[in-house]
Amino acid sequence: MTAPGTRAGEDADDLDVEEALALVNPPHRRTPRDPGPGDVPSPGGAPCPGDVPGPGGHAPARTAQGAAPAPRDATAAAQGTGPAASARQHAHHRATPWPEARATAERAGRAARASAGKAGRSTVTVPLDTALGLILAAPLTALTDLPSFDTSAMDGWAVAGPGPWTLREDGVLAGHAEPARLADGEAVRIATGARIPPDTTAVLRSEHGVTDDNGRLHPTKDHLGHGQDIRPRAQECRTGDQLLPAGTLVTPAVLGLAAAAGYDTLAVVPRPRVDVLVLGDELLTEGLPHDGLIRDALGPMLPPWLRALGAEVTAVRRIGDDADALHRAITGSEADLVVTTGGTAAGPVDHVHPTLRRIGAQLLVDGVKVRPGHPMLLARLAEDRYLVGLPGNPLAAVSGLLTLAEPLLRALAGHPAPERYALPLKDSAQGHPYDTRLIPVVLRGRRAVPLHYNGPAMLRGVAAADALAVVPPGGAEPGQNTEILELPWAAAGPAACFT
Repeated sequence: MTAPGTRAGEDADDLDVEEALALVNPPHRRTPRDPGPGDVPSPGGAPCPGDVPGPGGHAPARTAQGAAPAPRDATAAAQGTGPAASARQHAHHRATPWPEARATAERAGRAARASAGKAGRSTVTVPLDTALGLILAAPLTALTDLPSFDTSAMDGWAVAGPGPWTLREDGVLAGHAEPARLADGEAVRIATGARIPPDTTAVLRSEHGVTDDNGRLHPTKDHLGHGQDIRPRAQECRTGDQLLPAGTLVTPAVLGLAAAAGYDTLAVVPRPRVDVLVLGDELLTEGLPHDGLIRDALGPMLPPWLRALGAEVTAVRRIGDDADALHRAITGSEADLVVTTGGTAAGPVDHVHPTLRRIGAQLLVDGVKVRPGHPMLLARLAEDRYLVGLPGNPLAAVSGLLTLAEPLLRALAGHPAPERYALPLKDSAQGHPYDTRLIPVVLRGRRAVPLHYNGPAMLRGVAAADALAVVPPGGAEPGQNTEILELPWAAAGPAACFT
């Protein structure tokens, strides 16, 4: 479900009455400061009275007890007296802080990987041409000496003893059997990579030698060192040497090294399998919106995004607003992770929570203190299977994807956590009074530039973004450091991510 306001309790315009009034009359802002040498590079400023440090070294998050008091009229309007207001307040208080939610998702991924290991499913063997982007499940050990014989490092002549040398008529090319032995004072033409004839003392480069009319080779340099431009056998490694440890990302260079060391296949951690379930009767798959129907933005966006996060998307199914169909899809899935879109709140056709209760799933995260995307959830379906419920608004879904799905998939695939870093904002960023806020930014030099069109139902901002900035409660001033979540394709480029 991708339209704002279509499900009770979802982000809608992402501001309820309390939040709107608090932004008009915001709580006192923290004073930005420059980080000290020992600071963790994450968002933060000088704490306000009542601030409680958030988990993981993140910016302080005000607790209910330590929150700056909201204006009286805002508090009354937000709390209200009806059941909807009460449910909203209850959901807000039980929601998980954003750093803690990400840590929970990462632990879930590690637990699922450990469970797969016990079941013998934590390692697969694949051909080299399908291993790119995966993680080595075992050390890469040399199957041969590299090089496996003495080779010429340059085009030129293999020579024996001091010059001048008598030239042999034949030549030595790469890929041929071992050449005949050289006699003292003899030389032979040789190509780069060719086997060195026995008793060769050096290779004379082509630009360092000349021949006379009598077929004699003369050096044009005064000194030719013993063994010069010869790559001796096992110069790089010997059989049995560990070349790379388990846990190494398979890059093009790793593939080249593996091939040189004699490998045809690699033992790797398999890609996590993900089923995507797109919910909502109001979604169109083609054409223009009409008659209350809207285009589905998440169906086209999520599968390639999940692949960029290292997953194998095994199915994309459109369920609509059908509780029984959702139940069948979840219970029938064999994927490591099920991702649903929309239906995570408490509206009349929001079936995710009732379905999870029906199947006895364990809710690990039920709402996150982050905007957009606070109705997201993480549930354990079985010992090694999970579900991430994303809100229906597009940018809110992106927030849920990076908050819950990314750390879970990263841990499940064996990838290390990326190094956290922060950049100063070029402009101020409006924040939520009490929750973390994720906003699209472009990275220019050593600054992050906030983008417009960052509402929960908007994709225009994130489509132009390099990253999301993690804005602490209360907002951030120009020059204030904020943690940066890079989008998968920002550093590696689209081709590297999606292939």
